[in-house]
Amino acid sequence: MGKKRNTLPTVAYFCMEFGLHESFPIYSGGLGILAGDILKEAKAGGYPMVGVGILWRQGYTSQRIDERGYPYDSYYEQRYDFLEDTGVVVRVRVRGRLIKCKVWKCTQFDNAPLYLLDANLPENEDRLITGQLYGWFSEERIAQEMILGIGGVRALQALNLPVSIYHFNDSHPVFAGVELIREMMDEEGLSFEEAWAKAKAKIIFTTHTPVKAGNEEHDHELLRYMGAYNGLTFGQMLRLGGEPFSMTVAGLRLARKANAVAQLHGETARRMWGDVPGTARIIAITNGVFRGTWQDERLAKAFARKEGLWAPHQQAKRELIAEIYRRNGVRLDEEVLTIGFARRVAPYKRGNLIFSKPEVIGEYLEKGRLQLVFAGKAHPNDLAGKEIITELYRMTKRYPQSVVFLEDYDMQLGRILTRGCDVWLNNPRRPQEASGTSGMKAAMNGVLNFSVLDGWWPEGCVHGVNGWQIGDGYEGKDQDAHDRDALYRVLRSEVIPTYYEDRDKWVAMMAASIEMAQQQFSTARMLKEYFAELYR
Repeated sequence: MGKKRNTLPTVAYFCMEFGLHESFPIYSGGLGILAGDILKEAKAGGYPMVGVGILWRQGYTSQRIDERGYPYDSYYEQRYDFLEDTGVVVRVRVRGRLIKCKVWKCTQFDNAPLYLLDANLPENEDRLITGQLYGWFSEERIAQEMILGIGGVRALQALNLPVSIYHFNDSHPVFAGVELIREMMDEEGLSFEEAWAKAKAKIIFTTHTPVKAGNEEHDHELLRYMGAYNGLTFGQMLRLGGEPFSMTVAGLRLARKANAVAQLHGETARRMWGDVPGTARIIAITNGVFRGTWQDERLAKAFARKEGLWAPHQQAKRELIAEIYRRNGVRLDEEVLTIGFARRVAPYKRGNLIFSKPEVIGEYLEKGRLQLVFAGKAHPNDLAGKEIITELYRMTKRYPQSVVFLEDYDMQLGRILTRGCDVWLNNPRRPQEASGTSGMKAAMNGVLNFSVLDGWWPEGCVHGVNGWQIGDGYEGKDQDAHDRDALYRVLRSEVIPTYYEDRDKWVAMMAASIEMAQQQFSTARMLKEYFAELYR
């Protein structure tokens, strides 16, 4: 742990999910991995921070593929014997019923303390509220968000933890702001306006998704029925979140400062929310990743000593190939250019874009010049995302020695892939990728990014020096065809020839990639900016 920073404000970092380790599956993807990385960096850097989340007893979906190639979801009761019982129990009234929530503490993964609320108690009628992460539908989602927000504030108070700043990572925790306002009105006799202003001085909000569907809205009638008003009136809740109640708008109106997670995302977020009256101005602080979790020690040492990078890279690649054989029974060739694509499977991420002209990509796959490795989960209710997985699965049958889809993507597989691939492909529809931290992890391991100019990549990319860009940042009509053609053009004219014909240049690009990632895209840089620009 680094030296203590006693002059800094104490931050309570609220998030629906935390990705600390694959053995603790209370995360679904990038949002949770970011939150876990931040808590690890807070511990490493000696920052005064605690996390607040939920103990998901069934975790997120375990997603497999059936014999037809269609994904199906399973949930398993998880046992976590490494958690510390704080002895604290808080109560939240949901649907008129009092829900008891036990508070557990996790410091197992060299992280700043993480406090987790657990409603899975015998005396609770609604003990499954904290069962599945992102499970069920609107009513249960609101209940979960009430446990996180209202229960989270009450847990911190019951633990006697002094908090200067409440940081809401995405909109799920906004009911914590409602609880702070209610508390100040009830206990200090403040008016709604006074309580709102006082709470606002303590709240920071991070907005993530530029995809409209990812910004939750709820009907006021449902919020009132669930008890989410928490003592406030319809008029007061209307002022916070509008009609219908937008969780993102409420987050922006509750916060004194707000941030987007990449420079381009900042522009997009200000365009999306800038005309909403009363919202905080959104600044941009680009995400980072925790080197201790994601950077291969062999690559890091070789880079630091200015030794050859190719040998440790090939070692990591062989480990990936062995894992693929263990899981899928397919033996890839370590001498063949291997491209990885692993992330949440959603239509805007276009995981199937590279196959949209099979006659172009097919010859490279059939002749053993290219290998493609895919992994990722679709949200259980995202049928379009699941169809993309099915299409990718069909491609593994069409090109059985060159295309692989790995089931049940998790942090362990993420580490293996972002170390062992040669190239990391990313082709979302710009500007719908908020950040895309998997590419930062790959870059930190000398795996060269091959990406559209979206998320973090416009800040990091020097084309042909530390990776490659796809297209020119075009947004508009026929965007898919435009990006597909650019992908094929750069792949055929630059990526493949460099790999097979100019190894020295490839290794120099790997070194440039690692240098760029270490300097610009670590959580060390990110938390330093958070405390300097958001929290002070």
